[in-house]
Parts: sequence; structure tokens; C-alpha cells
Amino acid sequence: MIRISCLLFEGFVLLDMAGPITAFETASQCGVPGYSIEILGSTTGNVTSSSGATVGTIDFRRTQGCDILLIPGGLGVQNRENYAHLLPFIRSVAENGCKLASVCSGAFLLAEAGLLEGRTAATHWREAAELARRFPSINVDAESLYVRDGNIWTSAGISSGIDLALAMIQDDYGFETARRVAQILVVSVNRPGGQSQHSALLELVGGDNRFNEILIWARSHLNEPLDVEHLAERAALSVRQFTRAFTATIGIAPAKAIERLRLENARTSIEAGARSLEQVARDSGFGNIDRMRRAFVRSFGVTPQAMRRHLSPDDSAEAATDQIR
Repeated sequence: MIRISCLLFEGFVLLDMAGPITAFETASQCGVPGYSIEILGSTTGNVTSSSGATVGTIDFRRTQGCDILLIPGGLGVQNRENYAHLLPFIRSVAENGCKLASVCSGAFLLAEAGLLEGRTAATHWREAAELARRFPSINVDAESLYVRDGNIWTSAGISSGIDLALAMIQDDYGFETARRVAQILVVSVNRPGGQSQHSALLELVGGDNRFNEILIWARSHLNEPLDVEHLAERAALSVRQFTRAFTATIGIAPAKAIERLRLENARTSIEAGARSLEQVARDSGFGNIDRMRRAFVRSFGVTPQAMRRHLSPDDSAEAATDQIR
């Protein structure tokens, strides 16, 4: 069983802790040893979250060690007094070879501990500029939902903490376990268009079929040609055989499956704060923003511009652009 310690400080965000912890907890329902979880704080007692809810903790000095140290984010990072005394402990955990994981602004604690120098790290897009300003040696990634650099994992925050946990579960117990955890969890987030809260890839793959590998590969090569001819060649089938077998197994045509993967990639980039929709369209394989816009309207009922406006309601310039288009 893998030991997880979640380290709290005053003013942490409750979901940054609860989301990943619930994902790790759920893994034990999937036929693997799973995780043992302890919640640490400055003392044995209660730590108050930014919402005012309290969580019981044990003194971090009393822990018997861990394999993963998870650090949530929260407004509490704005006051160094909330966590300065925890930094030596974080360093000692790193020196013992444990995995380190931060959610949202929890990356600031890893940075303060000197563990992100020369590394790539993710944080919430609203915090990215400040993290880069205070720690110029860090390659701050404001686009990705999560980043792994060696034994350090960082994520964009809030619900992406669950994405981070799923990736770590896959690393520990394999893709099938991560897929089963994702199916058990129901993550309800108010996103425009009412799109699915599951990963498009996790919804498409299932069981032991020969097209899982192709879909997993395709998600990592979205900016490359992924027409049915290329996919059929990779599967060592004729186009007709591939199309028929893929549709029968997966439930939708190959082109539609690839579009769903591209839509998810584009959507998560926008949610992470990407400022260039043209770049999002290229990276996701749509080629240009007009093709991406049509796909968004068809699948989500909103344009990429409207989705970004929903996430950044004060961005009046983008609102004007969306009205023109």
C-alpha cells in the first residue's frame, strides 16, 4: 500500500485537498492495494480552510514517513507565516526520495522549499505570472492541467487536482485502474455547454480491445494528421476494415473519436487560461480557429471565445470579438 501524506496550512482550499484524496481513496475499490492517507498540519488539531471549514490533522513531526506528499493551494500561501515552518519538512521528504505533488498555488511551497529550481511546474493560470516573477528559475506552465518533472508533480488547481491524482494512480497501478477510478468518480463542475466531466479518452477506451493503444497514441499526437488512412495504417488494417471494426468496438466513427479528443484538448487549454485561440487550434489539430469554432458550437453549443469569456467575464475585448464573429 502506498502512503500519502497531505500537508495542510491555514487558508488552504478544501477542494484542492478533497478532490485528489477522494481519487486516491477510490483506487482501493479497484482491486489494487491502494493508498493509506494521513492529513498533516502544524499541530495535532484542526486546520481552517479558506471556506472556514476545518479538517483534523496530526502534527507533521509525528508522521512515520510517506511515499507521496500532497500539498494543496489556497489564499493562505499569500502569508508566508502560514507555512514557513513547514518548509524544512518538505525538503526532508524530498531528500528521502518521495514523490511530491502540489495543487494550484501549493506550488509556491515547493518553490519556497527550493525544489522547483530549473524545473517545469504548473499552477493556476491566475497565479502563473506571480510564480514566475518570484522564482525566475522555474519554467512556469500556465497551459497544462498538470506537469510531471521527475518525482515532482504540479497541477493547475481545483478540479485539475483530480486529473493529477488520476495520472499518479496510472503511474502507480496502471491505466486500467485509473480508468476505473475515473468512471466511479462523478465530478460536477459548472462548465459551459454541459459537456461530459469524464476524460474523452477514458470514455472511448474500455476493456481489452485493440484500438485502446491507437486512441492513447492519438491523444499525444493531435497536431499530426489523424485521418482514417493514417489510423488504419497504424492498426495494420485496410481503411474499410478499420472503419467497420473501430465503429463496432468504440461505438462511434474514427473521425468523431479524434474530434472528441481534440475538443477536450482545446477545452482544457482554454480552461487553463490559454490566451491565443489560434495556438490552441493548431496544438489541438484543428488547423485554424474557424474549424475549431464550428466543432465547439456543434459539440458544446458555445464558441471558444464564449467559453473563455465565461471563465474570464471581465474580458470585454474578447466578448466584443465573439459578438463580431
